[in-house]
Amino acid sequence: MPPWRIVRRLIAGIGALGLVFIAGCEERPPEKEAKAPPPPAPPTVKLERASFSNLPGWSKDAVTEALPALRRSCGKLMSAPSDRAVGPDGLAGSVADWKAPCAALTEAENTDSAALRDILKAHFQPFAVYGTDGPEGLFTGYYEATLEGARFPGGEYQYPLYRRPGDLISVDLKDFRADLPPRRLLGRVDDARLVPYYTRAEIADGALSGRNLELLWADDPVDVFFLHVQGSGIVQLPDGDEQRVGFAASNGRAFTAIGRKLIESGELDGQSMSMQAIRDWLRAHPNKARTLMDANARYIFFRPIDGAGPIGSQGVPLTARRSLAIDPDLLPLGAPIWLATTYPASDKPFQRLMVAQDTGSAIKGAVRGDVFWGHGEPALAQAGKMKQTGRYWILLPRAVAERRKPST
Repeated sequence: MPPWRIVRRLIAGIGALGLVFIAGCEERPPEKEAKAPPPPAPPTVKLERASFSNLPGWSKDAVTEALPALRRSCGKLMSAPSDRAVGPDGLAGSVADWKAPCAALTEAENTDSAALRDILKAHFQPFAVYGTDGPEGLFTGYYEATLEGARFPGGEYQYPLYRRPGDLISVDLKDFRADLPPRRLLGRVDDARLVPYYTRAEIADGALSGRNLELLWADDPVDVFFLHVQGSGIVQLPDGDEQRVGFAASNGRAFTAIGRKLIESGELDGQSMSMQAIRDWLRAHPNKARTLMDANARYIFFRPIDGAGPIGSQGVPLTARRSLAIDPDLLPLGAPIWLATTYPASDKPFQRLMVAQDTGSAIKGAVRGDVFWGHGEPALAQAGKMKQTGRYWILLPRAVAERRKPST
């Protein structure tokens, strides 16, 4: 029986109240007296109209540094039909609403920061973003990993980067039944059943061996693990060439932060926790490293990227210190964002124009962001220790702002 038919039969048998999310858990019959717990309240976002004078550091930022990111996002938006909604539930209007602002940004040649601020003020309206807990949230950082690798295995190059496997099946429940939650499942077919895809440990033990899925081979399993966490990287090859790789798919398993496990076990303390500290611990404890890394069952598959990168979820190359990962279920990709937080492990203000161009499995909530710092060790030094409180404002086209109620 073909996989698509198996999947269709599986989904057809799922009831609205008896839905079992395929996560490797045993299905149990409900107790007679038990009542289903109420579903968790969905995350919410509230926008409050503001002015540019409300934006901390607005007059000091070199906003022209964000112009390449703004143009890339505009190019992506303008390639879509004019009536397509921008953002969840059309929060940022339609593509047509972005035509005038994007045209102005595209035509802004040899513009200094003062002139670009005038263009932004003429075409955009800032709105403060509020979540369930108010206007403040957590801001972390990420980077593009750099590692040593080769096109073929041999010698020290023993750790594969895999392409997306052909048996990895993606299921969007909404495609089968309108009353099912908007949830995407990833799995594989085994004995006419859709089951969770292999875990990190199973893949490390050879679940994908012999299938010609190896894209490249790296020399360090710890570097490979961090590449999985970041989702993109640059592999430096023995002949001096470089190959950029980007996210192709995941195995659908939940992400587990191994840093938290190191804190819980007393191996590291919360004050010294950073990506560098985790990496140092893994390398200092090779006999324990594999077990700890396997605790994060999530596994990433890669594809080669030629040209500029890394490529964010919006489908455009990211810009260091100007691209921001956000929750796309609540905010629109491609929108300018004014971020007000502090530099990593510092109280020095980090206030600047960003563009929402990426997402992440851990980036959930109305006020939650991940700053892209670039690639290599300097970027790791910043991203690895960033865990700052802050807030942001979204810039919406004036045409969209005029249609919103004055209080929103």
